[in-house]
Amino acid sequence: MTEIVHLPDESLWLAPYAMHATASAGREYPESAHPYRTPFQRDRDRIVHSSAYRRLAHKTQVFTGDRGDYHRTRLTHTLEVSSIARTIGRVLRLNEDLIEALALMHDIGHPPFGHAGEDVLDECAREVGGFNHNEHAVRIVTQLEKRYPDFSGLNLSQEVLSGQRTRVKNTQKPSPQPLLEVQVVDAADSIAYDSHDADDALELGLLEWEELLKVPLWREAAKRVQAHYAALDPMQLRRAVIHQLIEIMVSDLIDTSRSHLAESQIKSSQTAGNHKSRLVAVSQPLQEQMAELEAFLFDRVYRHPTVLAERALAGEALREMFARYSEQPESLPNDWSQRLATEGIPRTVCDYLAGMTDRYALEEHRRHASLVE
Repeated sequence: MTEIVHLPDESLWLAPYAMHATASAGREYPESAHPYRTPFQRDRDRIVHSSAYRRLAHKTQVFTGDRGDYHRTRLTHTLEVSSIARTIGRVLRLNEDLIEALALMHDIGHPPFGHAGEDVLDECAREVGGFNHNEHAVRIVTQLEKRYPDFSGLNLSQEVLSGQRTRVKNTQKPSPQPLLEVQVVDAADSIAYDSHDADDALELGLLEWEELLKVPLWREAAKRVQAHYAALDPMQLRRAVIHQLIEIMVSDLIDTSRSHLAESQIKSSQTAGNHKSRLVAVSQPLQEQMAELEAFLFDRVYRHPTVLAERALAGEALREMFARYSEQPESLPNDWSQRLATEGIPRTVCDYLAGMTDRYALEEHRRHASLVE
C-alpha cells in the first residue's frame, strides 16, 4: 500500500495571484487525489507519456527533416519553451507545475510539416470546420489519446484545458485574459521562436550574419556579447548572441511583468482576467523590436524560396493522402475506421493525418504512389 506523503503547502512560495493546485476546478471525470503529486504535476506526467507528445520529436517546426538534424523539431521547441517559461514563472512566484504542463502541451496538436501541413488540412476539412492545431490539441487530450480504461483522452485539469483553448482565436467573442501561467507560456513561446528560428536559419545557410545585424534587437545582443568577448569564432559568437537575445527578452519580460503586477494589485488568480491587457508582457519598446525581428524572419526565412518549395511539396503529399483516404476510408487503420460512424470521413481522415510524423507521412505518401503505379 502506498504511503500517503503530505505535500508541502503551496502558499508558502506561491504569490496570491498564482493558480494554486488546491483551487483547481477539477477534471471532467472526477479522480481521487494523488498521495504525492498535485493535479498539475499529474497533468504534466500524462502529457509526457502520451503518444502525441512523443511524436513531436519527428515533427518539424519550420524546416523539413531532410536538411540535417541541427534544426529544431516540435519537441525541442516545446522543451525550450518549457525551460524559459518555468524560469519566468519561478521569478514571478507563479505555479511552475501548471506552467510546465501548459508548455509541454502547447504544440501537441501540430500536424506534420508545420504550418504548411496545417494550411492543407484546414483547406481539406473546410466542410467540417477546418483544422486548427490548438483546437486539435484539445481533441487529442479529451478524445483521441487512448491510455486509460475509465475515460477517453487524458482527463486533464480544467486549468490546462482552458489554457489551451485561449490560444484559439475567436474574433466573434472577446474573452477575458487567461491565467497568468498561460500568459507566461505564450510569452515564452514567442521568445523561443524569435531566437531559435534565427539560429536554425543561420545554420542552414538561409540567412547571412550581416543581414541579421541590420535588425536592431539582434544587433543589440551582438553588441553586448562583443563588449565582453574580443575574439570568438563564428559558432561561439552565434551561440553567445542567441543566449544574450533570450536574456534580453526574458529580463525585460520579468521586469515589466513585475511592474504590471504591482500596479494592478491583484489578489487572486481569477482577477487577472479582469484586465484589458495582459499583465505578463514585455515593454513597449521591446515589443516593437521583437515585431521587427519577427517581420524580418517572416520575410527572409519563412518565405525563403527553399522553404516555400519544401512546404509546397509536403503540402501536396498531405493533400493527395487526404483525397485517397477520403475516397477509400476502408483503407484507414481499424481503430480509425471505427470513428467514421460518429465523426464522418473528413474529420476522421483529418485527425488521422494530423497525428502522423513528417517521416511517416512521406513514407505513406510514397506507398500510396507506388500502389497507383
